[in-house]
Amino acid sequence: MKNRNVFFWSVVVALGGFLFGFDTAVISGAEKAIQKLWGLSAVEHGFTIAVALIGTVFGAIFGGLPSDRLGRRPTLLGIAVLYLVSALGAALTANWVLFLVFRFLGGLGVGASSVTAPLYISEVSPARSRGRMVAMFQFNIVFGILAAYLSNYLLTGRGEHDWRWMLGIQAVPAVAFLLLLLRVPESPRWLLGHGQTAAGRAVLQRIDPATAEQDAASILAANAADLSAGAGGESLFASQYRGPVLLAVVFAFFNQVSGINAIIYYAPRIFEMTGLGQGAALLSSAGIGLVNFLFTLLAMNFIDRFGRRRLMLIGSVGLIATLGLVARAFYTESFGGLLVPVLLFVYIAFFAFSQGAVIWVFISEIFPNVVRAKGQALGSSTHWVMAALIAFTFPWFAEHLGGGHTFAFFALMMVLQLIFVWRFMPETKGTSLEQLEKTLVVH
Repeated sequence: MKNRNVFFWSVVVALGGFLFGFDTAVISGAEKAIQKLWGLSAVEHGFTIAVALIGTVFGAIFGGLPSDRLGRRPTLLGIAVLYLVSALGAALTANWVLFLVFRFLGGLGVGASSVTAPLYISEVSPARSRGRMVAMFQFNIVFGILAAYLSNYLLTGRGEHDWRWMLGIQAVPAVAFLLLLLRVPESPRWLLGHGQTAAGRAVLQRIDPATAEQDAASILAANAADLSAGAGGESLFASQYRGPVLLAVVFAFFNQVSGINAIIYYAPRIFEMTGLGQGAALLSSAGIGLVNFLFTLLAMNFIDRFGRRRLMLIGSVGLIATLGLVARAFYTESFGGLLVPVLLFVYIAFFAFSQGAVIWVFISEIFPNVVRAKGQALGSSTHWVMAALIAFTFPWFAEHLGGGHTFAFFALMMVLQLIFVWRFMPETKGTSLEQLEKTLVVH
């Protein structure tokens, strides 16, 4: 990365992904103590764990509004505050209802972060390295999950209130995120789209002085073309944006019907279904986190070389093969010791190398400047609604249909994804956002 400014800004904003992952996973170490402390019923306990995911859905749906109206930077600062308040509040409160409120606020931060952080990084990154820069967000999500598990492990047994430390420790990276954001400028594309031309040009000068004027002219021309496209030109569902809207919704839909969240959330349950003991099942689950981390790191180094589409083609084929073999193992009950865990490790590797790394990059690239925040919010909210749906329904399907039918369904969905990628997914690597707009949007 030649431009140190862009690299620094991207690393800082990608810390939102670290907090995203940490906040999502940290509750796993505290959930039993929380249930015991407040004497929660099964329904109350389930709602307590799920309330952050509910907040995530709302944060994703509405996260584009402040990004558009206030700017990317103020929205990111607000997200940092949400993470900080959520961590301290959940750790310190003695009231169950207030605990729910603070966890919900953390979920809002996660959802809004999945909209605004990829959006910002995409808008400041040069075309040649945009994929790698935005993929840092996904890498940090996975890193945050690993860090939460490690933190929970180190804090376990530290006293009666060790769970409070588990939740409260998130305040440290939240404060770091908040302070570092003060050194990050507003997105030049947002500034140019809101009449702050001089400020936008100044940021473009810091990105690349050699191309600043040319980039500014391209952005202003693209914005003018969008706004002159007719009434409703700034509505995401105007006819000219039909292509990007369909791509974002379908891409996010397939990301979740791959079964990824069912496997991550319920890995111990799946492994126990194959005959593994509880200890081996938990150890195998930790292996999934490590494989996810390593192959996300690998994908960051290939996404701008191979391109988004090629990674998706490779990943789709790998997911079809691994899910099909897992389904076959359940149908025939030929588990062979560690067969299913090994297949799911390979599954996670293919997912991390393709969909996991590509989703936030691709959705952040395909929308025009004037509706990019709305488009990112649409793709992100589709992702989170489907994530909630899959996570909530997987135990029922696994119990009533069995592992064979359930994994066969996921495999079939990946066959459809392969067809979608092969026939309809455009390549976006190495192309400016404004040039992509000319290709994908009908003016």
